[in-house]
Amino acid sequence: MATIKDVAERAGVSVTTVSHVVNGTRHVSAEGRTRVEQAIRDLGYVPSAVARSLKRNTTRTLGMLIPNSSNPYFAEIVRAVEDRCFTAGYTLLLCNTDDETQRQGVYLQVLAERRVDGLVVVSTGADESLSALLAGLRVPTVLLDREIGALPCDLVETAHLHGAMLATRHLASLGHRRIACIGGTQGLAPSEQRIAGWRLALSEAGQAADADRLLWHGDFTSQGGYAAMHALLRVPERPSAVFICNDLMAMGALCAAHESGVRVPDDLSIVGFDDIELARFTSPPLTTVAQPKQRIAALAVDMLLERIDGRRQQPAKVVLQPELCVRASTGRRALPKEDL
Repeated sequence: MATIKDVAERAGVSVTTVSHVVNGTRHVSAEGRTRVEQAIRDLGYVPSAVARSLKRNTTRTLGMLIPNSSNPYFAEIVRAVEDRCFTAGYTLLLCNTDDETQRQGVYLQVLAERRVDGLVVVSTGADESLSALLAGLRVPTVLLDREIGALPCDLVETAHLHGAMLATRHLASLGHRRIACIGGTQGLAPSEQRIAGWRLALSEAGQAADADRLLWHGDFTSQGGYAAMHALLRVPERPSAVFICNDLMAMGALCAAHESGVRVPDDLSIVGFDDIELARFTSPPLTTVAQPKQRIAALAVDMLLERIDGRRQQPAKVVLQPELCVRASTGRRALPKEDL
């Protein structure tokens, strides 16, 4: 592999001159630059990113941790974050923790060893050690979606509770009186906040009495939503509507309803959460609470770069408002025959 010394010898210039051409740190004559660039092409020279980062004390690289790369919501967030990084001249290193706290700790150490300039973190749930790990790294960090105690990091998230209230109010406005909920992983902040929003909206509608009997839990996967819906459909007094705490579980729930001969929305209305791209293509298209994913990603990267560049020292918290996206999976409650 060619070295910077090989390039200097081929071009007939000093190593310092080659360095200035590669790094753009000082003016080099047109003739000298042309010889250096030709020597680089001839030798296939690739500058050492490690050496450059040590000299500049920056790698122009950001690290990102997500808990589940198979969830389309996180895939869409990653794509938007990467686009913003590329526009800003940064490279993104992505690590999928697969909801494993041990893997999360290992990847944080790996990213620190790669000398990333900053971190974008969607935490794995119930990891009490994460706060200490992040504090020990002393790397500018922005949290997405999930707040971590009193950790002094930037935070960008959606108003989960408000989004759940929008979904449940929508179902109540359609005349539904038994509105169930399929929540996500227990103890995970977004899931708990969405369940809390569902409860509050039930209280507003005077339906809070049956809330505990109308709550099921999945694990934010399509299989979890599928299993929870099958369980829900076996209860003697079946609800007429369900708020499901993410779109992936809602897709599994739609499949379970179809298998059980339950028509959506004629027999059962369903609302999801996230508005992933696939939600428009379910059968029927899914009514859902839309998270502003592009805005979340852009803010996360911009806030991180503010900290990296020293333009801001104090941590900031931004809570974005979701919107209800009404499609064909919700409809008015069918009146019992005795009410017709």
